[in-house]
Amino acid sequence: MTGKRERNKQANRATILAAARDCFIEQSFDAISVRDIIRRTPLAAGTFYNYFPDKDSVYSALLDDRMRSLTERLTGIRRNARTLREFVHGAYSAAFETIATDPLFYEGILRNISMVRDTFEQSVLGVSVRALENDIRDAIDRGLIPDTDVEYLAAAFFGVGFEMGRSLARRKDRDPARAADMATAIFLDGFSAPSRPQHAVA
Repeated sequence: MTGKRERNKQANRATILAAARDCFIEQSFDAISVRDIIRRTPLAAGTFYNYFPDKDSVYSALLDDRMRSLTERLTGIRRNARTLREFVHGAYSAAFETIATDPLFYEGILRNISMVRDTFEQSVLGVSVRALENDIRDAIDRGLIPDTDVEYLAAAFFGVGFEMGRSLARRKDRDPARAADMATAIFLDGFSAPSRPQHAVA
């Protein structure tokens, strides 16, 4: 059973992360200070520094908390896929559904894209790509994907997902299912993607 002290630590950390999330959604990374984050909490400045040395570490923790659980979910989907379509479509569906449920957070990530790119290899995003590479190797071994350049294919899968996720987060008509269908079509159907309804010509 978790003790009171440990529960307080978890609550304080969650409070700091929630405040930081709101800050990063509203402004760019460079415009935010540690003081801005602290002001949104009932905590003292000293308490903040018990958990995080700077705003970079808070941002990384936010990203890691969200992306790590998504990565685990995607790996489960890809490893259990029985066909290539399940591998591709299942992963894109899960990713885009996650973005659609909290678009402001993911739009905040995209607003701070320079920070994400600067810490890519060390961050959970780098871990996510390496997990994807391992899942592609597993799919090759199982005969779902022909033998190919794993690094290039992972970059293509991730790039399409990242950029379409960027668009999805910013759109008012968020439709993760349509986005997943289109992303799948790009790879598997020679881009016979679901078309936009055409208006009749008078």
